[in-house]
Amino acid sequence: MAQLTLHSITYLSLPFHFPRKPFSLSPKPKFTPRFQNPLVLHNRVSKNMYSSRVSSFQDAFGGAVAIVQSSPATWESSLLANVLIFVLGSPLLVTGLSFSGIVAAFLLGTLTWRAFGSHGFLLVAAFFIIGTAATKVKITQKMEEGVAEKKRGRRGPESVIGSSAAGCVCSLMAILGVGGAAFSQLWKLGFVASFCTKLSDTVSSEIGKAYGKTTYLVTTFKIVPRGTEGAVSVEGTLAGIFAALVLAFLSFLLGEIGLHEVVICLLASQIANLGESLIGALLQDKKGFEWLNNDLVNVINISIGSITAVLMQQALQNWTP
Repeated sequence: MAQLTLHSITYLSLPFHFPRKPFSLSPKPKFTPRFQNPLVLHNRVSKNMYSSRVSSFQDAFGGAVAIVQSSPATWESSLLANVLIFVLGSPLLVTGLSFSGIVAAFLLGTLTWRAFGSHGFLLVAAFFIIGTAATKVKITQKMEEGVAEKKRGRRGPESVIGSSAAGCVCSLMAILGVGGAAFSQLWKLGFVASFCTKLSDTVSSEIGKAYGKTTYLVTTFKIVPRGTEGAVSVEGTLAGIFAALVLAFLSFLLGEIGLHEVVICLLASQIANLGESLIGALLQDKKGFEWLNNDLVNVINISIGSITAVLMQQALQNWTP
């Protein structure tokens, strides 16, 4: 009994024992750090940055669209909408307006959008496109005859103001709410009628210069050369009536005016253009009236058209039971 092996004593006397690990002849695996391919890592970072930029652009674009579509229109939405439209439409704008004319048109567009929203702006855009196209008709022939608009029809700020003064006044009245809800539609009608008047005047004049066979002085019906102040032609008059009808009907389709107001705008524009021809024949370029230039005559013309339309609508409302 006393002869115990050393191994037995040592093993039994320990209060605990260590488990034996299995022995393996396989070599221990070595730790190898993982390194990304620099090209793959660069592409992954670039892709993430591109996705972030696209997402930011989409958010910004969506925010801009939301502002533009705000109803009723605000100064912020009006300004942003005009910036976008004028940038996209700059190739067309430079064909019909000088730089200062574009600035004036931008202010007009912002005011119009604020007052009457996108529909009012579209009406002014249609006016500009049709009027510019009529001015360019046979421009070389008009220049040779000395009856073409200056600068090949590229108009400056004075022309923009002369064409839109009455419309701007109606826009301001609508923004300020002058007359309340009872007058809101009258300001819109006056706005539409003013541009119908000016478009009719522009188209009748430009088409008359290009295609008018016989031009008569409106006061005496004497035959005079094309381009004479106060002169009219059958071809130009018919073209002007058609242009006013197109613009007024477009306004009806946009929901700006009613169908009977289309007729009012058409009649008011022709009454105003007759008055403009009388002013041109009797006063313009006459002694003592040197200050009465084309731009001022345009302001008088569109003001007559706008006021006449409003008065006709008021009379119709009072007459209708």
